[in-house]
Amino acid sequence: MTTTEGAPPIKTEGLTKHYGDVKALVDLDLEVNTGEVFGFLGPNGAGKTTTIRSLLHFVFPTSGTATVLGMDVATNAVEIRSRVAYMPSEYSLYPKLTGAENLTYLANLRGGMDKAYVTSLAERLEVDLTRKVSDLSTGNKQKVGLIQAFMSKSELVVLDEPSTGLDPLMQQELQAMIREVRDDGRTVFLSSHSLAEVERVADRVGILRSGHLVVVERVDALKRKAIRRIDLEFDEPVEAAVFEGTDGVRSIEARGNTVVVSFEGSVTALLRTALDHNVVNVNSREADLEQIFLDYYHGNGNDAP
Repeated sequence: MTTTEGAPPIKTEGLTKHYGDVKALVDLDLEVNTGEVFGFLGPNGAGKTTTIRSLLHFVFPTSGTATVLGMDVATNAVEIRSRVAYMPSEYSLYPKLTGAENLTYLANLRGGMDKAYVTSLAERLEVDLTRKVSDLSTGNKQKVGLIQAFMSKSELVVLDEPSTGLDPLMQQELQAMIREVRDDGRTVFLSSHSLAEVERVADRVGILRSGHLVVVERVDALKRKAIRRIDLEFDEPVEAAVFEGTDGVRSIEARGNTVVVSFEGSVTALLRTALDHNVVNVNSREADLEQIFLDYYHGNGNDAP
């Protein structure tokens, strides 16, 4: 089944949710594309889970609208839930049932499951589904929850903090599973505060700050726009003033024969200025998603509230 009439898997317009005086989500305008992994970033309390619960109509928005798979979330909640795979950040299972029994019960609510595929997911995640859930560690319970989210091969997979409790090897396996969903033409909405996880799998990211969406951008484009650092080593001391006014330069620090420059955009003008002197060594530090996130979250990015 495909997204209704080619509509985006997720679209919101002015989506707002208040809990009394608390503005959990404010005027969210968001569109997620078919066949992409969309990373939804923000620390706890930023409004990520409120967004997801609003999309699945577990909470009712104060104002604004939202559609999932082309359907209005308020009037088509049941059908939407039948077509969306969802793993919440706080996942509960029936403790007296085994992992397999839990999955069978949940699958029957949706019309059954591919047992061979479930077995393959369990093998990849290294979890024993014959054990009772009460006997499983937190990490293994998380793995059962992940199998539940992936086993239906839904056209939209919504994951809220999915790597909690997983060791690094299992996090890599989860990332591979997410990429496979995208490669199959389906969509993943990945809510997380794990910047490394999002950076490795997401095509685009949205950064949420105190209920406000401050940026939506492709990961590669966002990194190109971010402030980076470059260390320039010369054969003799060079004053910081040499680089003042150079296009893209944001800060300069001279340390003996080394000049440390923070810049954004193209490095061409900076290098031209540097080559007026005898350059001995150049060390460039590429921006990562963590620093970009901190820049936006602390109000240094565009449109930050």
